[in-house]
This record gives sequence, structure tokens and C-alpha cells, in this order.
Amino acid sequence: MKNLSLTLYAFHLRQTLTDAPDRVADDAAKLWDNLTNLGHFPGLNTLKSHLICYTNTQYTPQNEPGKQTHWLTHAQDINLGAIATADGFKITANLQPFRLNDTYAIDLTLTPDSPHLDITIPQLQHFRPQSLLPHRIQATLGQTLWLYAEVDAQTDCASLAKQCATALLANTPLNPSLQDQDSFFGSHLFDYLATQPSQPDNPASQCHILISFNTSQSPTIELLGKAYDELLQLLCSYHKLRYIYHQSRQRYPEARHLYSHLEQQIQTLPNLTTNPQTRLDTLKNLLNQIPQTALDYARCLRDLRAHQTAMETNLTNFDTKQRNIAQIGDIPQFWDEFLKDSQRDKQQIQTDINYLSPGQELFGQMLETVRGIVDLDQAERDRTLDQKLQNLELWIAVVGTGLAVSGISSQVDSQPIQTFIQNQTNSDTPICPGAGVVKCTAYNGLNVLIHIIIALAIALPIGLILRQIRHPSK
Repeated sequence: MKNLSLTLYAFHLRQTLTDAPDRVADDAAKLWDNLTNLGHFPGLNTLKSHLICYTNTQYTPQNEPGKQTHWLTHAQDINLGAIATADGFKITANLQPFRLNDTYAIDLTLTPDSPHLDITIPQLQHFRPQSLLPHRIQATLGQTLWLYAEVDAQTDCASLAKQCATALLANTPLNPSLQDQDSFFGSHLFDYLATQPSQPDNPASQCHILISFNTSQSPTIELLGKAYDELLQLLCSYHKLRYIYHQSRQRYPEARHLYSHLEQQIQTLPNLTTNPQTRLDTLKNLLNQIPQTALDYARCLRDLRAHQTAMETNLTNFDTKQRNIAQIGDIPQFWDEFLKDSQRDKQQIQTDINYLSPGQELFGQMLETVRGIVDLDQAERDRTLDQKLQNLELWIAVVGTGLAVSGISSQVDSQPIQTFIQNQTNSDTPICPGAGVVKCTAYNGLNVLIHIIIALAIALPIGLILRQIRHPSK
């Protein structure tokens, strides 16, 4: 394989939907950190000094120009130097970093120091492909490894492509699977996908591999140069479409779980209202839970709508870039198939939204229903408590009046029985305690009883009058 090149295209989110316009994602700088940590090439150690978004190795994204698509270096591409191999040749590395709207993109291309060298399958390990795999780069949107080489016309390109894909993933749990094959700019193109066993559906952990073999001295390299900007944008849209759909598949089950929880609450609501003694406290607890659940549900629905909008945008971008590239030369048919598959994915998201949207209204109705019952029960409880307090106040007023009257009467005549006897019989009353325990106790008891009767005679009418004033209907 001559004129060989191995290029890593990686795409990493700089900013997410939830980030403010002047803020970036928490892990926005991870792509640059991981590249620096590779350390194979001399230039990687000083990579950050070449990037506009760094000041003295400090990540400062506000330094980036205002336009949405631009180079992230002061002098375009960065020569990362070369490393020697045990077979006597050197491998040079060149890095082109970009910002594409909300995404960081890199083009890291490795080539032998001479295009005339005939590179064998075992020699692919000199390029250290394991360091270019997803677990090392950790690009949030995903990545593509693109191997290009010129081979003899008699070469079994399908077999050679399989060997190359396997070699690039050697000593890893990844197993390449051929997805499609076609031609691109006059060269054979093989599309492989290798999934991580622990995360088979996560695009960020998958390794997308494109292998191009030029068997007819076609001007593939020249045409790739002309289509470079369009191709970079197409690959970015490709990874975004796969990433967005994966994100929607994460959100949809969460919304379904919340919807199911709501259905259970609706079914148990009649049982919660049967016991008047516990109903109010139980419904108050439910009322505290519903707003948070409804908010989580609304966020899931909002994210699905945002994913659908992002799908539409990137479908348009992918289609536009594909058409522009087709004006330069032949393009693979499976790009159009991918576009159709992504359109079906977008329709699936719309179906999910249509299914879940009524649930948002149902949350509102549930909240209003529970709040209405709570308000009624709370008002009834408040009225009952208020009645009890009024009755207590009334009794306090009656008792207070009685005590006051009793106190006054005792001050006026502390021994009304003795006074009565003297007035009626003109006889002396017994003097206590000399009169004996029985007589003294009887006289004192009668005296107290007289004061109580006087107190009741005055306090009870007053109490009845106050009660009639407070409750005129009773």
C-alpha cells in the first residue's frame, strides 16, 4: 500500500443546548487535553500554545473569533513532527483544528515520510492506531478513522480492507463490521463500524472506519482537497445525526417511566380520598411530588423537541454537503441510504413527541384536581378549627365572667348564709371553728354555693347572648 495516510476526524461538543450563549460545556476542553496526553509526537506537548482558545495553557474559549466556523490556530495547520519506526522510516503528523458552530473538530493525519513506501498490514501498528480509538480521544459526538492507500489493480480490495480494519483495532475488544461498500472519487470505499461490547448503542464509543483504495490512479487525493470543507461538514453532520438519535433514545424511556408513574397516581387517587381523616395529609404529600415529576416530564419533552429540531438541521446540512460533493465527483450511494435512515429516525422522534404530549396536559389536570381537593379539605379543616376556637373563647368568657361575678359577690358579702339567718331570726350564727366541724363545713359550703349560683345566674345569660351574636342563625 503506497501513498498511505491515516486520518482521524473527531467531533466534540463545545456547547450544549442548556449552556448559556457565553458559556461552554463543562468538558469542552477534554478533546484538547486528550490529544496533548497522547504524547507520541513532539508537537503534541506544545499543542495548546498553537490554539486560539488557550492562553498560557489556560483554556479561554472567549478568545475564539466571533464567526461560527473557523480555524482554531494562528497559522492554520500544525506540524506535530515525526516519530521513527523500527523499519527505518518515519511517520509525520499534521493537525488541523476547527470550530464548526457548537462543535470542535480535528483532522489528525499521519503519513510515512515518503509516499513511495510500500506499507504492509503489520506495519500499520507503527501508526499506533490504538491511541486514536474512542476510549483515548473521547470525542462526545464520535469519530471517523479514514485510511487511504494506492494499491495494484489486481488487489482483492475487500479482503485487504478487512485486514486493515482488523489491524487498526488489534488488541482491543472492538470488532469491525462491514456496513457498506461503494466508490468515492474513483476509489473503492469500505465503511466499517466497530462497537464497544459494554456500550453497543453509544455512538461516542463506536469506531467508524472508512478505507479507500485507489486501484486506477484516479485523482482521488486532488478531488478530496477540493471537497475538503464540504466533507468535513458532512462527517460532522453524520456523527451529530447518530448522536442526537441516541440521545433521544435515552430521553424517551425516561419520559415513559414518568408517564407510567402518573398513570399509577391517577389510578390510586380514588383510594387516597376515601378516608377523611388521612385524606388531606396524603394529598398534600402527593401535591408536593407532582410539580417536580411534571417538571421532569416537561424537560424530557423539551429535549425530544430540541432533538427533532437538531435532526432537521443536520439532515438539511448532510443533504446539502452531499449534493455539493457530488458536483465534484462520484459519491457513495450509502450516503443517501444513511440520509433516508436518519429521516426515519426523525419521524420516530416526532411519533414519540405525539405520544407523550398529552401526558403534559394530564399532569396539569392531575395537579389541579389534587389541589382542588386539598383546598376544599383545608378550608373545611380551618372552619372546624375556627369553630372550636370560637367555642373555647366563649367558654373562657363565660367562666371568666362567672369568676368575676363570684369574686365581686364574695367581696360584697362573704357569708350570705349567716347574714340571711341573722336577718330572719335575729339569732347569732355559729362562730367557726368553735361551732364544730360539721356546722362550719355546712355553713361554708352553703356560702360558696350561693356565690356560684349568683355567678351562673349572670354568666349564663351573657354566654347565651355572645353565642347568639357570633352565630345568629343558630
